Amino acid sequence: MTQTLTARDVFRAAYDNRYTWDDAFPGYKAKLELKQGDRSYIGQICVNSDLRVEVTGIEDEEIQEGVYNQLRDIITHRKRNAFEQAHGKNRFSLGEEDATGAVAIQVEGDAMGSNYRVRGQIISQVNRVMGPIAFTINTEETLQTGEGYIPTKYHAIFRNPKTNELKAKRNFDETYEKIGNYYLPAYQAITEVGSEGNKESAQFIFSDFELLKG
Repeated sequence: MTQTLTARDVFRAAYDNRYTWDDAFPGYKAKLELKQGDRSYIGQICVNSDLRVEVTGIEDEEIQEGVYNQLRDIITHRKRNAFEQAHGKNRFSLGEEDATGAVAIQVEGDAMGSNYRVRGQIISQVNRVMGPIAFTINTEETLQTGEGYIPTKYHAIFRNPKTNELKAKRNFDETYEKIGNYYLPAYQAITEVGSEGNKESAQFIFSDFELLKG
């Protein structure tokens, strides 16, 4: 007899299939080149074992802060949180399956009103509201590491949650490099399209990786 999977089962299988760094992660340092328009900035980054981020060597403080915030966004997704710790109090229900085979997962109890789509064992869409902004992230391509998947091509759409007015759209392309036992971000390109169609782009290029010693 075939057992029917619940919404919690479906979402948990995809959640647990994300690639994250384990408790032995030592941290690492790397060189960074940021290309933004016709300008280029060189600096160093350090991600500590507790995932604290440090950015040094960039004289423009605003640019350095922007690099810090972007790196934090990347690193946050590599942090390992047990499913029960992150979602144990939430209630899940199955929605409709779309033409691509992605099934909607509705969530009750989440402070940010999150809901998802899951295709196979991949979270293919995230919908969330954070204050004055609602956003949808759609994953298009992934890297299969053998220890879970990493989204490598995805786009985010930002809207006014009250009026549904489009605020911006960002396209992301990423690559990862395996250093020792860990996949580390090696490249990220971001193209932002404003509500009036204006475009801005940035490339984060990481190199000279070195795992920290425990």
